Amino acid sequence: MRTRRHRSAALLTALTLAALTGCGAQVAEEGKGDPAKASGSGHYPVTIENCGMKTTYAKAPRRVVTNDVGIADIMFALGLEDHMAGYVMPEYRGKLDAVAWKDAYGKVPWLSKKAITKEIALDAKADLVFAGWNYGFGEDSDVTPASLKKLGIGSYVLTESCRNGSDGGQGSARGVMPPLDALYTDLKTLGKIFDVEDRADALIATYRKQIADAQAKVPKDGARPTVFLYDGGQDKPMTSGRFAGPHDIITKAGGDHVMKDLDDSWTTVGWESVVERDPDVIVINDYGTPTAAQKKAFLKSYGPLKNVSAIKNDRIFVLDYADLVESPRNPAAVAALSGYLRNVGGH
Repeated sequence: MRTRRHRSAALLTALTLAALTGCGAQVAEEGKGDPAKASGSGHYPVTIENCGMKTTYAKAPRRVVTNDVGIADIMFALGLEDHMAGYVMPEYRGKLDAVAWKDAYGKVPWLSKKAITKEIALDAKADLVFAGWNYGFGEDSDVTPASLKKLGIGSYVLTESCRNGSDGGQGSARGVMPPLDALYTDLKTLGKIFDVEDRADALIATYRKQIADAQAKVPKDGARPTVFLYDGGQDKPMTSGRFAGPHDIITKAGGDHVMKDLDDSWTTVGWESVVERDPDVIVINDYGTPTAAQKKAFLKSYGPLKNVSAIKNDRIFVLDYADLVESPRNPAAVAALSGYLRNVGGH
């Protein structure tokens, strides 16, 4: 959603009030004030680093607003629904039947089915917005950590989306570490912020074991099947580079990610590069419309792909959006894809 040219009078009033009251923010900048005086807890103050920025928390945020399903999942998996004012996500939010935290989605208010805005954060009396670059944060919408800071609202940036500067300083390329490391980093860091480090460590141990169990079943001999992730797009396909969830999901599942040389998270490529790399398998990212079935129909009917191995052999596997963005569902996606790839031979 692009920023409107003229703010409403209500928003201007809210901005003024926020500047005066701090909007209940509980975040202090590194090196300013004495956060220890703000909390009687032995745990606080705590200083964390997030996408290269250090922030000191005098106490745990109490009114967090999240943007997108994977980010809400992280909060819920850590058992932090009581620290949330609400979540923002589209109508499509991923399948909830198999997730251990499904009840939390009914307990926490669903604030909007559109993009997060400053108005939403203000109305929710948020003290922290947990989103990511292109997962809610963006200069076009003027929802950024800097703009929220002016309202007295703190921010936490999804580590998968940290900007990496590899695109010549333009600031749009994302990713600073392997995708599963990004998940573990966020769990560990949020565990520290909210004083639930034991929960975070337990989740990380569970996910590592889940992935190790899947890897143990990967055949040790033979070529790995090559895999292309198709998010969508017909003129140019949106796919995953090495810093988005699909890279580690494909690799840990026993596949060879054909776009592993892209130093970005989610990005577009040309169809010619897909044809040239001739993947054995295409994984479809399933969300909203077009549906997974419609995406599959397009891939199978698109002339330039007719000689690609995955199309010729009808090797198309579907994973849910929430499986593929950074989320606690990534390890289960590794296991699911691993089972499929074990029946697929490489080149």
